[in-house]
Amino acid sequence: MNQDRLRFDLADLAEEVTPVDLRNRALRTSRRLGIQRAVATSAAALVVLAAATGTALAIRPNSQAPAPAGPSVTVTAPPVEPSRTPSTDTSTGQSQSAVAGTRYYLEQTSTRSRIHEVRGTQDRVVHEVVHEAASRCEANTVSISPDGTRVVWVQDSTDNANGVLLIADVGDEEATTLAEGISCLGARPLRWKGDDQLMVQRKNRQSVLYDVAANKQVMGDPGQETNRCWSADGTWLAAESDGKPYVSDTTDLRQYTFTPPEQEAAKWDGWEARSVSTDGRYVAVGWIGTDPSRRDGSFAVVDTGTSEVVDLPGTGEVRSILFSADGTVLLRRGTGITVLDSEFKPLGTVTEPAETRNRALLAYVP
Repeated sequence: MNQDRLRFDLADLAEEVTPVDLRNRALRTSRRLGIQRAVATSAAALVVLAAATGTALAIRPNSQAPAPAGPSVTVTAPPVEPSRTPSTDTSTGQSQSAVAGTRYYLEQTSTRSRIHEVRGTQDRVVHEVVHEAASRCEANTVSISPDGTRVVWVQDSTDNANGVLLIADVGDEEATTLAEGISCLGARPLRWKGDDQLMVQRKNRQSVLYDVAANKQVMGDPGQETNRCWSADGTWLAAESDGKPYVSDTTDLRQYTFTPPEQEAAKWDGWEARSVSTDGRYVAVGWIGTDPSRRDGSFAVVDTGTSEVVDLPGTGEVRSILFSADGTVLLRRGTGITVLDSEFKPLGTVTEPAETRNRALLAYVP
């Protein structure tokens, strides 16, 4: 009887014991040890990296590395060659390969005119022009060459209408005087012809063409044309003669017509070409304000061969259209830029950060 009783007690005790899966326990132990080894290895790698670069790294108690410092703002930083490697905008998840080149924006404050260089997700100030809060000339004229290497502006000479024409290499604090008595009024007082020539107006409204590389005036009468605009490579000119718009590359001349939207036209003092394709086939047109202040935007593309308005892809208000030197087209709307090929087919779209949307897009270097 005692043996039977002992046997029954042992059976009851066995039913109360929870079986243990030794295989799962071994796997959990192995995984925990692997994580500990990975953490130790990462910490060792950080120590080696810090020693190699001379950088002190502080590891926070919660194992988070310190946040990186904000971008350095300087006017002496030299221009960086555009990256040809496609990158990804981690904030939007969009590919930046469609705009792998460099965009140049103009930021305006009451006393500063800053040129921003944007490549992929990197945004930095590469040039800054300081001026008086009451000065109008600098804010109305700061411009960058199509290749992104030179900055020009008119320094106010106290009357807010004329001043000294200055030029500097991007990032260089020293500026060179090109001419005096230059007008700073108008939708676009300074107009680039390629990378080395610049057309301005004297205060008597006479147009003058300067070779900025040689620091001298180009000989010859530029003509009686108005509202001039050149392609990024300086080959094609879009202008008006006797009120008739045309494009020309000195060997071929094509006149075209354009009738702007009637309701919108009533708010403005006419329109002009703002950007020209490198083959002269298309022009982007923008409004001229009723006051003599700068206008950098455009709202439509006209085929100079047929005088028809091009149907641009996408929806929303068009802020500007920029024809680049490599044949691509940057179509800027409210929140971003759509890159088009020479036939206006989309290649990709990039969302612009909120702070960039209020800046004028001056140039794009592929």
